[in-house]
Amino acid sequence: MASKANVTFNVLLLSVAIIVGNVIRLKVIPINNEVKRYLGYHEDSYLNFTEISAKYGYISEEHTVTTEDGYMLTIFRMRKRSCRQFKRPPVILMHGLLQSADVWLDAGPNAGLAYLIADECHDLWVGNQRGNYYGRRHARLDPDRDPKFWKFCVDEIGHYDIPATIDYVLKNTGEKKLNYVGFSQGAGTFLIMCSERPGYCDKANILIGLAPAARQTHTRSVPFRALTEGISKLEGVLFSTGFHELFYKGAIEQEFFSFLCKFRATSEALCNAIIAAIDAFHPGSVGNETLRVLYGHFPAGTSTHNMARYGQSMQSRKFQKFDYGKERNLEIYGAEQPASYNLTAVTVPVVVLYGRNDRLVDTRDVFWLVKRLPNVLEASEVADPLWNHLDGTYSQFNKRLIFPQLNQYLLQYSEV
Repeated sequence: MASKANVTFNVLLLSVAIIVGNVIRLKVIPINNEVKRYLGYHEDSYLNFTEISAKYGYISEEHTVTTEDGYMLTIFRMRKRSCRQFKRPPVILMHGLLQSADVWLDAGPNAGLAYLIADECHDLWVGNQRGNYYGRRHARLDPDRDPKFWKFCVDEIGHYDIPATIDYVLKNTGEKKLNYVGFSQGAGTFLIMCSERPGYCDKANILIGLAPAARQTHTRSVPFRALTEGISKLEGVLFSTGFHELFYKGAIEQEFFSFLCKFRATSEALCNAIIAAIDAFHPGSVGNETLRVLYGHFPAGTSTHNMARYGQSMQSRKFQKFDYGKERNLEIYGAEQPASYNLTAVTVPVVVLYGRNDRLVDTRDVFWLVKRLPNVLEASEVADPLWNHLDGTYSQFNKRLIFPQLNQYLLQYSEV
């Protein structure tokens, strides 16, 4: 655990870095794809979801989901060309914090979970959540001009985005239920939906949670803890000075890492070290080609408010709603303290896969969650003692260590 002096220093450093980065970003024009092609970027790092999937022989369709509160989310339906018939019901695959649908393609056709699921002829729908570059539209609000657009966190994502995506997929497939695979925030927001939206858990046959993020009391990542706790302390200042959106695609930090990691010589040493610093060291897990691709899509952006919510979760032993302070809590919740999410409402059968070396969603918090869910089919540690958080999306070993178990449960709840 970092000392109080170190935490204070990290908060100050964070505030300076965010302010300087955002000031500089105003003068930076994101590098366009033609220039990236000329400079030798890996092609997959700058293509979009439909372009990447088509490159490898898959067909994907773009769909727009509009939530009850007006956010417009681009989601993708993906299939392998050789599949003449889909398995039923459909499968939703949902990303984590600061990611997008592209994360499921970054590891390539032999390891990316979107490819592997599509290879089994599942009717795959790959989702996006508000705030990333596929979820940066609104029916009434302009994300570049209206701060209100950015006043959301996982509470709203779980209440609006996940139900809207589920309803859209079921309506367009004519099915009554679907299977749901969520990574980290993508699983945590499903839990929030079950607590807050009665009946929606009944629309899923199964939830497969890859390192599901509920409470994060024991998060061991010092950089992530310092970052989110710092943003939590400074949220009011940041928001009032115009910093509503953080770590988005095209920001100076994303462009810098994307450029740095395009070189084979630096990608394996430096860019893998960045992942190790945020999460945990797992040599050989994330391949060099994946490292050259993933920084073109990561970080994908979110709200300052959402990052502050994660900072709060580090300080709590509960899985609860955003804490606005006693006075504001009374206005919003009718109580001085935010309510905890009702995990007994998660009646859907749940499978949890987690890694022992995960420094973002600690095993102690996974066990805490599993004990409170009423219908856990299996909670299984990945058979690699070095398996960390980000391995769940980027590891070249996914086909061997994650997918067989995941597909076993999808097949159990599927039919042709």
